[in-house]
Amino acid sequence: MLLLARYVLPVSGPHIDDGAVLVRGTDIIEVGARSDLLAAYPDEDVLDYGLAALMPGFIDLHTHLEYSVFRGVVDDLPYSRWKMEVQRREAFLSEQDWADSAILGAVEAIRSGITTIADVSDSGAAVAAASDSGLRGVLYREISTMDTAAIDSELSRAFADMAEWATRTDPDRLSIGIAPHSPYTCHPRLFQSIAEAVGGADTHVALHLAGSKDEYDFVKYGSSPLGQDFRTQSGWADQPWMPTGVSPVRYIYQWGLLDLANVMAVHCVHVDDDDIAILERTDVAIAYCARCNAKLGMGTAPLRKFSIRELRVGLGTDSPASNSTMDFFDEMRVGLLIQRGMHGEDGFFSSKTFITMATLDGARALKLDHLIGTLEPGKRADIIAVDLSQSYQVPTQNPYSALVHTSNQEDVLMTMVNGSILYDRGRFLTLDPEVMRDRLEEMRLKVRD
Repeated sequence: MLLLARYVLPVSGPHIDDGAVLVRGTDIIEVGARSDLLAAYPDEDVLDYGLAALMPGFIDLHTHLEYSVFRGVVDDLPYSRWKMEVQRREAFLSEQDWADSAILGAVEAIRSGITTIADVSDSGAAVAAASDSGLRGVLYREISTMDTAAIDSELSRAFADMAEWATRTDPDRLSIGIAPHSPYTCHPRLFQSIAEAVGGADTHVALHLAGSKDEYDFVKYGSSPLGQDFRTQSGWADQPWMPTGVSPVRYIYQWGLLDLANVMAVHCVHVDDDDIAILERTDVAIAYCARCNAKLGMGTAPLRKFSIRELRVGLGTDSPASNSTMDFFDEMRVGLLIQRGMHGEDGFFSSKTFITMATLDGARALKLDHLIGTLEPGKRADIIAVDLSQSYQVPTQNPYSALVHTSNQEDVLMTMVNGSILYDRGRFLTLDPEVMRDRLEEMRLKVRD
């Protein structure tokens, strides 16, 4: 089929006015001018999106699809209190609730033009949601314990789950990884055990790292709400913890986890130059979750310093529990404006840079840039069409600027993964969001006070 639009953004090169993309099967075959491709392929089916942009699908480097039901339930709390409140309410949800909540998250991701997710889950609810919806991604099995006696059994259970998840997913679209949650929920021997178990394999590994001041204070000084109230609520009050005297990044570094081949650190807000040097030396990718960090008062990641060091950095929405929406346009816009507002010229990133972060850089972070992230012949056809004809968008002098500064998830016209259309002009083709409405209200009643 031939996809046509006013703008085609390959990302790997200049945008094309009045462009076209030829898709056959799962792959992109050719990208070029509309007139050239229409003349070369007169018998192809044509989808013309008019005054719109065709571009690579967004790559969301950090999601928790199963937490969608918590949208708006725990708002207006700083990070540590938010974390404890969400954890308290998790106990009210059934296995089916988690599964349905993950489907809701998949619906919103597709509607927002997200084609690839990096999802963290301990329930496994995202496995069916991602598989059935047609999304691409990495599904990380989350693991955490501060109880040394439970480390071996928790690790065995995690790897067993990962093996079972692999039997339920298409390896061409979905990979399975492991995610030790964070420095404040994992005993150091757990990090070390994962490092030893993964070894030289290319297994995807993710962790929340240096996300909040409370986490920093807990690791370095041994005292913070995460080190006291949260540990008590989690049942780890009797597990000893000694202050380490170092930053969270340096603390994790000494247990070998960052030396693995395919590690992604989420947040990295409270980092200094020495920490960034460690991340550079170990080639750790970073998920920049600007809206979550701002909403929960976590701080702001030093994006310019990451850029100078040429770290692999992409964007993540985190969960609707912390971020309210998975609107990737909002993620780009807020992430860009925060950097400009806080750092002036030093943080004056361009719209085009953030489009690249949302696509190609996200693919590089997951080491999937040989398959996705740009519109190029031979790559998978993960493509979105974004309407640029609305009154708040025209006239469109610069498609990159229009996408970042004026667009939202409601402007997505089409979402395609692997050459299959998942969403087209208001119709979901792999999921039925209407069946979720009654279930959603039931679930929300459970988690409300």
